[in-house]
Amino acid sequence: MGKLEGKVAFITGAARGQGRSHAITLAREGADIIAVDVSEQIDTVPYPTARPGDMDETVRAVEALDRRIIAAEADVRDLAALTRIADDGASQLGRIDIVLANAGINSMSPALEMDETTWQTMIDINLTGVWKTIRAAAPHIVAGGRGGSVVITSSLAAMHANANIAHYSAAKAGLVGMMQVLTIELAPQSIRVNTVHPTTVATEMILNDSTYRLFRPDLDSPTRADFEEAARTLNRLPISMTQPEDISNAVLYLVSDDGRYVTGTTHIVDAGGRL
Repeated sequence: MGKLEGKVAFITGAARGQGRSHAITLAREGADIIAVDVSEQIDTVPYPTARPGDMDETVRAVEALDRRIIAAEADVRDLAALTRIADDGASQLGRIDIVLANAGINSMSPALEMDETTWQTMIDINLTGVWKTIRAAAPHIVAGGRGGSVVITSSLAAMHANANIAHYSAAKAGLVGMMQVLTIELAPQSIRVNTVHPTTVATEMILNDSTYRLFRPDLDSPTRADFEEAARTLNRLPISMTQPEDISNAVLYLVSDDGRYVTGTTHIVDAGGRL
């Protein structure tokens, strides 16, 4: 019997990357999944965002574990769509116990050169979109009366400054304040709220030319190897990146009974990079 047998998790950004890994990890432990993502390119993002067909792979992986999954397309900027999906998912699967507000984007620009659309899109998705996700799905945890868990994907960038990502760092730092307030508000319903703060993770958000240039501005055309060399110097452990499953294992701890008394924390998975 898995650690999450009989529970249902609502996960955004589930078509690929960390979101897909979270869905598979939680399904392996017995959870059914409500998976949300978009399949259209976000204009201000310099790398390909989730594409048509990506969610199909998440569905196949979860179903291969003999778990139920409801997959739906919605932008986290659309509260009405998120609410409709959460309501439909809870109706079909009987409950929601876990909310993983994971969807997010990245882009780069010096703060004083950044255009307004780039700033606003980042805040709308990475900060307001997290609130909308929780606003849509967490009421079902409250209504269930069994308690539950919310995990918000923040970043090491909330704690460790890098140039050219003021909008990203602002959004990810804002999530910590939101988490702390939600911790207080939801504790009487036995709902735990935490943020998880990864360092660089081997996903499409990181493995692209824009990130390579961010880490190696000294090179005209840096490669992945060049990026990994620079990233490795930021960590205390001898690695350049974590894997999605490393973050999923941290999330599993936070949402399972293993972490039943853990709430209001900033759970850091950074190979010592903040030191």
